[in-house]
Amino acid sequence: MSEAQAQSQSGELIARIRCLSRQLQPQPSGYPARVAVLPDIRAVIFDIYGTLLISGSGDIGPASAEQSEQALREALSAAGLPVARLGDNSCAAETLVDCIQEAQTVRRAEGIQFPEVDIIAVWRQVLRKLFEQDQKLTIKDSQLRRLAVEYECRTNPVWPMPGMRDTLDTLHAAGRQLGIVSNAQFYTPLMFRALLDATPDELGFDSRLCAWSYEALQGKPSVTLFQQVLNELAGAHGINPQQTLYVGNDMLKDIWPAARLGCKTALFAGDRRSLRLREDDERCRELEPDLVVDDLSQLAQF
Repeated sequence: MSEAQAQSQSGELIARIRCLSRQLQPQPSGYPARVAVLPDIRAVIFDIYGTLLISGSGDIGPASAEQSEQALREALSAAGLPVARLGDNSCAAETLVDCIQEAQTVRRAEGIQFPEVDIIAVWRQVLRKLFEQDQKLTIKDSQLRRLAVEYECRTNPVWPMPGMRDTLDTLHAAGRQLGIVSNAQFYTPLMFRALLDATPDELGFDSRLCAWSYEALQGKPSVTLFQQVLNELAGAHGINPQQTLYVGNDMLKDIWPAARLGCKTALFAGDRRSLRLREDDERCRELEPDLVVDDLSQLAQF
């Protein structure tokens, strides 16, 4: 695919994200904030879903089986695929879940404790199973990408968290290095362009400080993604983990690995849908974040 074709396809996907998105508001969690000034913070690294972006389902991925089935059929149709051939009794969404689990099993057999999937490869396998009788069906990569975006926007709508852009602008203007460590897929960076009309770079994020699970094929709470960013901070900026604040909404996937590597941590408790305290997990029972914030603007004081 040429660069012009890739840009054209990205533009089409961004337009679809905009069309399928609607304004969301965070739901107060009632969890008490605990804000203080942390000295010598030189870098702030963010989670995305449930932190920078409101997540309608509370995390990346679908909400319910019934919604997933309807969304999948609508997504197939939007991507120009023959949804009518499935029949009324087909459980296409179950096929998606099965293919994700199969891909994760393969990665675990390769020694990856917290595997991430390549969602394009997963969708290709899903369509092979759904339309295995149709040997003449040709599936383009562009259709797979469109299918993935159409499905995700229907099952997990997102919207910028209040105060997100102002907070990023303030931190960036104050000289803080900004990065991302997130469980994500190829469409996640496109969400910023669709909803904020800006790339992550234009929002102040250094691309060298952005670690995406779909590129590494491993996800949080693995420390691998975090270590990648910390190595870059140390090598390029002389910033150590104690000078790095990680902000996320999940005690296990965000706070635990960041704290394990020596980072300062801020639990984002601004939306009940996505706040994950993980109190039943032994790794989190005695774990305390350095801060608890319920509004992103509370980070701007650093």
